[in-house]
Amino acid sequence: MDELKYLEEQQVNPNLLREVEAFRKEYPVPEEVRNRIAKPPVPYYGREILEMAIAALLEGENVLLSGPKATGKNILAENLAWIFGRPSYNMSFNVNTDSSSLIGTDTFIDNEVRLRRGPVYQCAENGGFGIFDEINMAKNDAVSVLHATLDYRRLIDVPGYDRIELHPATRFIGTMNYGYAGTRELNEALVSRFLVIDMPELEEETLMRILRSSFPDAKEEGLRSFAGLFLDLQLKASNSEISTKPLDLRGLIGALKTVRCGLKPRLAVTMGITNKSFDMFEKEIVGDIVMTRIPEDWTAEKIF
Repeated sequence: MDELKYLEEQQVNPNLLREVEAFRKEYPVPEEVRNRIAKPPVPYYGREILEMAIAALLEGENVLLSGPKATGKNILAENLAWIFGRPSYNMSFNVNTDSSSLIGTDTFIDNEVRLRRGPVYQCAENGGFGIFDEINMAKNDAVSVLHATLDYRRLIDVPGYDRIELHPATRFIGTMNYGYAGTRELNEALVSRFLVIDMPELEEETLMRILRSSFPDAKEEGLRSFAGLFLDLQLKASNSEISTKPLDLRGLIGALKTVRCGLKPRLAVTMGITNKSFDMFEKEIVGDIVMTRIPEDWTAEKIF
């Protein structure tokens, strides 16, 4: 099983792997939602974090992944759904998120009022893994409707409709950045319904494993230059010398993809990293860091 082999390579506790395999066999996925099971484009590397998350999910707990930008929160959430073989339901929270966008809303079909089921409702029915992206962007009163869903009651009670109990395989994974504009502190009642994992900053070897798995045809020296650029930016951001806007792992991977097509590495990095900052002073700082890692005269052949 590819999912578990990837964990074996990281020396994840074998007992956890056996329990994951048993979980997958106990809860087969309905055919109509199999298309929601997707292999993540990037694997997550980090044995201890994986073990904590897997153990919590096996015991029926919900997990909250907390940490700064570019620590792999969404990557981990997607990998967990894939490891457990569950359909995933992604919900991006914002200031306008309300209960109807999560649970469902009334709609008129065939001359009668019916519930148009929202992603949380569908997730509950099908035993999915619900991913609450940026859960601390929503107003606290908007997510309070989920309290009964996330705690020991494990149910959804929509006024005017039948109450449903969650499928036994249903789990919820929240992600949150702190310090973003528009974010707010989660209330105690909501946090108490999760086990919380603080996501560590990426280290060089972890980042290299991600890049090698995404670009197996790339040259080691070239990947180390790109990894070094990311780590330099991470250090600058952690010291508050720059914002986290240029600290973008998706942008770094996107830049490498364009290099693979033949684009010059410096131009690729300009699109994927440098131009993420719209402050001219910050852009100059980022540009200086780029110059130390990605020389102007490099061509795509230097990387691939």
